[in-house]
Amino acid sequence: MIVTLTANPAIDRTITVDRLAFEDRAYILSTKDTPGGRGINASSIIHSFGGATIAILPAGGSSGARFQESLKQCGFPVVIVPIRNKVRTNLIITDSHGLTAKLNEHGPKLSSAEVKKIENAVHTHLKGAAWLMLCGSLPPGAPEDLYARIIEFARTHGVKTLLDTDGEAFRLGLAAHPTVVSPNQEEAERLLNTALITRTNCLQAVERMHRMGAESVVLSLGNRGAVAYHDKHLLEAVPPRVDALCPIGSGDAQSAAFLWARENDQSFAEAVRWGVAAGTASAMLPGMKFASLAETREIFAGVEVREVAE
Repeated sequence: MIVTLTANPAIDRTITVDRLAFEDRAYILSTKDTPGGRGINASSIIHSFGGATIAILPAGGSSGARFQESLKQCGFPVVIVPIRNKVRTNLIITDSHGLTAKLNEHGPKLSSAEVKKIENAVHTHLKGAAWLMLCGSLPPGAPEDLYARIIEFARTHGVKTLLDTDGEAFRLGLAAHPTVVSPNQEEAERLLNTALITRTNCLQAVERMHRMGAESVVLSLGNRGAVAYHDKHLLEAVPPRVDALCPIGSGDAQSAAFLWARENDQSFAEAVRWGVAAGTASAMLPGMKFASLAETREIFAGVEVREVAE
């Protein structure tokens, strides 16, 4: 069982237009609302791959009922922590050529009592879990060490953790020694306060994040694949060249497929390969969509994973 926590979920409103152009009009072709957030996305991918998952998230306010209703279509168990303020709405604007822009709200302000309810829900559902994914941003009002506290609790109860976040929550979470961290390039650059331009820069970055507390690191580099650190070994995974339409959400696909593979007894290197395959296959789809297991398997055959000599 893989448990996911989405501390700051969203209603993802996808607006498809005829073209994206600045300083000129565009025409809306369709609008669709779907439940979103990194943990929800991860659970959706794990479930579609045949894995067992539970998603935990807060929801409330004027949009809460509609949000909860939409979650009934997910097909996997969802644990809702009631809160007072409404779920945020994120805008995803995409055109017929696959160009996409995403605009995120900050999210609802949580009270200390609501934060405690989220923690309690996670503690309750870790019984029998193998992994816990801590996904996405923290909403206003949540303490920046929330993920760190949950990581420490999970470790004492024998549950492995994957941390996928940004900013101070990322830095503090690292110090709590998660099993794996899976940042993208921009998140790693903000954490380390350095530009990751060259291959050497990226390899040094995963070693630095390991020294900061993570047992293992998988650094997503978009269409360049990923570099990773595990058990004193450096790895790089290089995807085949493809026609990418929309990279938004491909990082969620990569983290979820990686963890799905680990839970299915794949080696760390093979799990990284599955992750890069899922991210690459998802980036080939228009708008914010996730590749199926069959689509991921097609790309998997072309992903090269090799160990890097230090």
